[in-house]
Amino acid sequence: MNIAVIGTGYVGLVTGSVFADMGNDVICVDKIKLRIRQLSQGKVPIYEPGLEEMVRRNLDEKRLAFTTDLSAAVAKADVVFIAVGTPPKENGETDLSQVEKAAEGIGKAINGYKVIVNKSTVPVGTGNLVRNIIDGVKKNGVKFDVVSNPEFLREGSAIHDTLSPDRIVIGAPNRQVAMILLELYSSLGCPMLITDVESAELIKYASNAFLAMKISFANAIADLCERTGADVSQVINGMGYDHRIGKHHLQPGLGYGGSCFPKDVDSLIQTSRKFGYDFQLLQSVVDINKERSTNFVDKMKNVLGDVEGKVFAVLGLAFKPDTDDMREAKSIEVIEQILARKGKVRAYDPAAMENARNIFGTSIYYARNAYDAARGSDALVVLTEWREFKLLNLEKICQSMKQPYIFDGRNLYNFEKNRRLGFHYYGIGRSVNSHH
Repeated sequence: MNIAVIGTGYVGLVTGSVFADMGNDVICVDKIKLRIRQLSQGKVPIYEPGLEEMVRRNLDEKRLAFTTDLSAAVAKADVVFIAVGTPPKENGETDLSQVEKAAEGIGKAINGYKVIVNKSTVPVGTGNLVRNIIDGVKKNGVKFDVVSNPEFLREGSAIHDTLSPDRIVIGAPNRQVAMILLELYSSLGCPMLITDVESAELIKYASNAFLAMKISFANAIADLCERTGADVSQVINGMGYDHRIGKHHLQPGLGYGGSCFPKDVDSLIQTSRKFGYDFQLLQSVVDINKERSTNFVDKMKNVLGDVEGKVFAVLGLAFKPDTDDMREAKSIEVIEQILARKGKVRAYDPAAMENARNIFGTSIYYARNAYDAARGSDALVVLTEWREFKLLNLEKICQSMKQPYIFDGRNLYNFEKNRRLGFHYYGIGRSVNSHH
């Protein structure tokens, strides 16, 4: 099948590469010339395990190409995926300007029947918006259909999630149109759910909002555990065995971040408001999440006596492991608060150092590795649960620090083991008195 993918961010690039790997002819479009030039040479500008190898393989096989020429890509395609950014506006609504521009470009270039697929995360009603824009600019009586096909990718495992999804959701105006997408995905052998367009648009938001709610619930329970002497890891473990609840996304910590959960939750709240529903439950999810970083830094201040003049070794800058993405990362909030309180930061992340430089400039020290970050510090602060941090020689780190304090924002380490090494250990949802 001939496929055009508009947008070469996480979703567009992974989607296009995987479709090419499945034997389709794919052209990925972006207006950023430098990015297209890099991608055409097999250089991937984002960190995602396995993606660069897949891009290079399909470039070599001539199944994957990159261009800035939207019209040519649309003209050649049977199916056109819109996978552009949908960032939040200041009020939490979704900014659809990139989707609108893509639809306009498709409308001007359309030269025969096409299936236009919204892959970007968009609010209910965007399918109608795209259809109306294309109808308004196309110069001929060409027929087309608009489908919603939301993505459920997790950064760090995006290729796996595309090739082995829990489900494929296809929101189509009729079954005949849905069959075109079913054929495209048929080799994946996963459950295929056909819905109307509006339901498909809402499924993605509802899914992410529910997962965000689980995270905020775990964090609220963690706060209660610290006050009562209970251990949140034991409480959550006991809950997670109930198959109705499950263990996924029930981990307490610094809250959710990244490019999806914060904006999708805000967008669903705004969409609900637009339709006259006050989604108070979700507003509480947001409020709990916003408190996490401040509470964490307050805990450090209370334990250390003050933040001013203290040196904090920050381990982890990306919003989650196996990505370099720092969008809405909790590390930004924590570091900004430490700096505002006149503390010093020595930071290290296996993948996100370059992105961190673009955010913090010269206001923090960029360490070569975790040991370099810890040297001479007053506290070790764990903000991302990278696997390599679990394997550190903590005895060596303890000896190199000025003061042996650990503030573990991801409950990565074992309390008893760290205490034996000489650390003063503070996790999330673990009262100092609750350890035996």
